[in-house]
Amino acid sequence: MHKCLTVLAISLFSFSVNAQETLGKLTVEKIMRDPKWIGSSPSAPFWGSDGKTLYFFWNPDKAPSDSIYYLGPDQKPVKASVQQKRELMDADNLVYNVSRDAYLYSKNGDIFYTEVKSGKTKRITQTVEGESNPVFSFNEKQVVYNRNQNLFAWNISTGETTQLTNIRTEQGSGAPGTRGISTNGKGTGNQQEDWLKNDQLKYFEVLRMRKEKREAADLYNQQTKTKELRAINLDDKNIQSLNVSPDGRYVTYRLSRMGGGKATIIPSYVTESGFTTDINGRTKVGAVQGSSEFFLYDRQADTVLTVKTEGLEGIKDLPAFYKDYPKQSEEKTKKAAAKTVTVFGPYWSPKGSNAILEIRSQDNKDRWIMQWQLPENTLKQIDHQHDEAWIGGPNVSFGGTGWINDNEFYYQSENTGYSHLYIADLNTGKSRQLTKGNYEVQQATLSHDKKYFYVITNEVHPGEQQFYRLNISSGKTDRITTMTGANQVSISPDEKQLAILYSAPTKPWELYLQENKPGSTAKQITFQARSALFNSYAWREPELISFKAADGADVYARVYKPVNADASKPAVLFVHGAGYLQNAHKWWSSYFREYMFNNLLADNGYYVMDIDYRGSAGYGRDWRTGIYRFMGGKDLTDNVDAVNYLVKNYGVNPAHVGLYGGSYGGFITLMGMFTKPDVFAAGAALRPVTDWANYNHGYTSNILNEPFNDSIAYHKSSPLYYAEGLKGNLLICHGMVDVNVHFQDAVKLSQRLIELGKDNWELAPYPMEDHGFVEPSSWTDEYKRIFKLFETSLKK
Repeated sequence: MHKCLTVLAISLFSFSVNAQETLGKLTVEKIMRDPKWIGSSPSAPFWGSDGKTLYFFWNPDKAPSDSIYYLGPDQKPVKASVQQKRELMDADNLVYNVSRDAYLYSKNGDIFYTEVKSGKTKRITQTVEGESNPVFSFNEKQVVYNRNQNLFAWNISTGETTQLTNIRTEQGSGAPGTRGISTNGKGTGNQQEDWLKNDQLKYFEVLRMRKEKREAADLYNQQTKTKELRAINLDDKNIQSLNVSPDGRYVTYRLSRMGGGKATIIPSYVTESGFTTDINGRTKVGAVQGSSEFFLYDRQADTVLTVKTEGLEGIKDLPAFYKDYPKQSEEKTKKAAAKTVTVFGPYWSPKGSNAILEIRSQDNKDRWIMQWQLPENTLKQIDHQHDEAWIGGPNVSFGGTGWINDNEFYYQSENTGYSHLYIADLNTGKSRQLTKGNYEVQQATLSHDKKYFYVITNEVHPGEQQFYRLNISSGKTDRITTMTGANQVSISPDEKQLAILYSAPTKPWELYLQENKPGSTAKQITFQARSALFNSYAWREPELISFKAADGADVYARVYKPVNADASKPAVLFVHGAGYLQNAHKWWSSYFREYMFNNLLADNGYYVMDIDYRGSAGYGRDWRTGIYRFMGGKDLTDNVDAVNYLVKNYGVNPAHVGLYGGSYGGFITLMGMFTKPDVFAAGAALRPVTDWANYNHGYTSNILNEPFNDSIAYHKSSPLYYAEGLKGNLLICHGMVDVNVHFQDAVKLSQRLIELGKDNWELAPYPMEDHGFVEPSSWTDEYKRIFKLFETSLKK
């Protein structure tokens, strides 16, 4: 009896100790374990097809993966059952007609039609083949969908299905023919055969009568035969963007050929089989790119037309960088070849009376928005944006277009230096700018009544995201969200409610609900983003500042200050990755591990700074393209200016400054260590690009063009060429199965450093890690090495 009581007392005591567990002094082992210890943030909220139920992904139980939850009648989160998940339909996936009294959707490879008022649903298809992409067409009297790369139409009133296209994957189009004796009354061309045939018909009446009947039947069948659909042969091409016009007359599609180029191979050494296996990788920048043509099939005229782009404004203009290569410039000017382009769309107006094509050059320096005039198949320019660097910015690279009515088309452009909304009037051919200022429209959604845009901008501060209602007629905006930080909004289908993912610098994402009107208050729904253990430590809110770069530009940054600075006054710069990414902002960072590590560094007497250098997101076109043709230029000098700021304002010892970062941050670390060796005494380059000629085409060619036509840019921007400048202590960490920045980059740099006789560097390879590490053991090992590097190099 007493023994049982003792066991119970010990159990209760153990539970009490665990319940009161605190984080204590930060260590790498503590902060780099499985991140579930931090808490659970909801993600990806969406509204159900009923227009009322809010769903989201969440993992408060610390399961291996997130589950789907929904808000019950009391606005409390409820975990969805297996059956509920099977029946789940995202409201954003519903395709409404113009009057919004019916909608379509695809589910499990079949198409469904629902009447809003009655709630009745009809299953249009039930086949073993997959159907997808349903739309209303033929003046909304039929539903058109895709099956096996062909379009079919289902008549809403009769239920009949008609095939609209005859797209064939095999080469050639000839039907099998006959050879030999003619059966159509004409000669075969062989005198012997023709004489025998005529002789038989002359002397055998039954044979002659049968021939006459057969020919009469053949004539009747030919006159009443349904016309065969025009065949469209793909040959060696792929078909994309197969669509039909709202009136059902026009079918549009793009035929593409794949590019060439040798693909890379990534060896995987630690495998279940015990044998090294090869992972097939991507091509490198400069590989031959694919090409495409855009076609119009006019079903009424039974003709196929190609969209002609040779007359586009500026399509033969030579990019300005060729001025550095006079011989190439002269040769290309003589050829006067048109740029290779890709056609996207068409975007049909609600009633189908107008169509817009978006055309982009393959070098990504031009984007044309063109009115497609049919049936003439001519193009009329609505807008042409040219950028000597590259076209980009929020909702400019992708999306951000649509119709307000049959004559007004909206789009976003960086024409003024920031991504803003424009409306083109097709009647006048003129565009008007709807939003203005030194800020970005980062998201825009048109209201159902077409009177408002709901927009998210960083107008208040580059590091904030706020939600507004914008009146299209007057241009007046009403701010809806008020919480300082980031407000990522999902609007309910009836536009009355907002689901908000909100976060602040020390507060991971939580879910809120708010009425969609000014002055309303957001109500917090989830409360699990910060665990009790995470809350037991006083996490710093980094000070958000700005400083002047050497060229006078304002650079935004986060600063972590130590309570007790180390006597050696050391400092560390954290360099974010991706290049085009924002981290000096007022919300929870996606670099949450680095956020915790920066706190650990500050606890150990370091000043830590994290800047949005040139090339970062959130600051407009000039900042975005500030690295064009010279990565490791202004983006690096911004970090050097950050060091000067730390020295001047906090008394940091300029001889005790280090830096670290991953991917692009690892690249900047190398450029800092190699080209600014007297500024940085130590650096940790994680999964860095060492030679930009090794990286992919889409990202690299935008910024540096291609190695064979702009070798100057690649030489200026690749750390491999500057390795002889290394003076301080360098740590390189890289996953060996990295399919993004290949381990080859680290190997090539290692060989270069060996040949240069450098002995102040080390390489830590991680045999089972990709670009983004997964295993806590790898994170822990990596950051223990980084911490040791700084402790031994910067505290002297």
